[in-house]
Amino acid sequence: MSFSVSPAVERLCEEALGAVRPAFEDIDATAWENQKKVQRAFYDNRVSDTHFAGTTGYGYDDRGRDVCEAVFAQIFGCESAIVRYSLVSGTHALCVALFGVMRPGRTLLAVTGKPYDTLDEVIGLREGGQGSLREFGIGYRQVDMKNGEVDFDGIRAALKEDVSAVFIQRSKGYDLMRPTLSSEEVGGICSFVKGIRSDVVCIVDNCYGEFVDLTEPTQHGADIIVGSLIKNPGGGMARGGAYIAGRRALVDRCACRMTAPGIGAECGATYGQNGEILKGLFFAPHVTAQALKTAQLCAAVMKKLGYDVSPEPGQTRHDIIQTVRFNEKEPMIAFIQGVQKGAPVDSFAEPQPWAMPGYGDEVIMAAGAFVQGASIELSADAPVRPPYIAYMQGGLTFESGRLGIMLAVQSMLDKGSISL
Repeated sequence: MSFSVSPAVERLCEEALGAVRPAFEDIDATAWENQKKVQRAFYDNRVSDTHFAGTTGYGYDDRGRDVCEAVFAQIFGCESAIVRYSLVSGTHALCVALFGVMRPGRTLLAVTGKPYDTLDEVIGLREGGQGSLREFGIGYRQVDMKNGEVDFDGIRAALKEDVSAVFIQRSKGYDLMRPTLSSEEVGGICSFVKGIRSDVVCIVDNCYGEFVDLTEPTQHGADIIVGSLIKNPGGGMARGGAYIAGRRALVDRCACRMTAPGIGAECGATYGQNGEILKGLFFAPHVTAQALKTAQLCAAVMKKLGYDVSPEPGQTRHDIIQTVRFNEKEPMIAFIQGVQKGAPVDSFAEPQPWAMPGYGDEVIMAAGAFVQGASIELSADAPVRPPYIAYMQGGLTFESGRLGIMLAVQSMLDKGSISL
């Protein structure tokens, strides 16, 4: 397939863009408020180029690291944060948080259905994991959502004495039937749980949701939030890493799991990467807005082609993910291969389904990013299983995201999956 887009595809995308442009005003307004919040945190914490210098070895007295974590904590409206490249992914950071908070003989209660697939082996839901929560004597229960709504009656019944933490996944993950939750909705769950058991810790997987709302879950009662720096808060600049933020006592417990008891967050060399993390955080509100605009356009285009999408075009969003339900394997694969063509790196490659580590099914993934696996950059992925749902996210700029969607549609057209 040559690098070109037919006039029919151009017309389709132009019509779809006109339908969602009104939603861009709200996206820009949110980005503006979040940018002011970021700037205030940089000002209050006196961010200077002296904080960009790196440390080696143990990383004692790394002023840049300490300032970086203080900035994150202020933006998220919480007491403390760990922001480290040594947290290799969002899944790793969630694992650290869960092991930091949970203790043997206690139970973790997932209250928004089954967590994202990569936590299956962390929890012990799938055979083959080594060192899962289950192997350490930590129990697990879950309350599924009902018709896309939180089952508060189910949560009340499941909050027994052995439960010491509840797990809330903000994003829909690989579940088309449930919506992404706003920060306020997450706060509503936390308030409900605390009203029954004030001692229960509320842990939130905040991946894909940072800077989409005006506030974060920690500003609405969440005890711990966790996310990846190669998603929203890294702004496309951070080369890796993740964060854990929330109540100081709990973050300290997580830090001791991350390193060792007695060391906690006091060690951890940064090797000169603080500047990239801070620069990415500075760009994050704007880049997140670009990804949201790309998602809106994707929804409108695929809806016009007759596919079920979630969220719907023009709908208010609480994460950057756009889902498209294809019902057949071939058009889904063609769509994802087209997204790869619109990526800046490895655009010549053609993704194929493969057994990706941490997943129970084969996965096909378009991920032509400057940072490997960066979901804030234009990407799309899907487990290769019925009903064949693709999850698209990212776009460092709306212009590049728009082109990626056009190339995805062109790929479907060239492969005979659609006609225009």
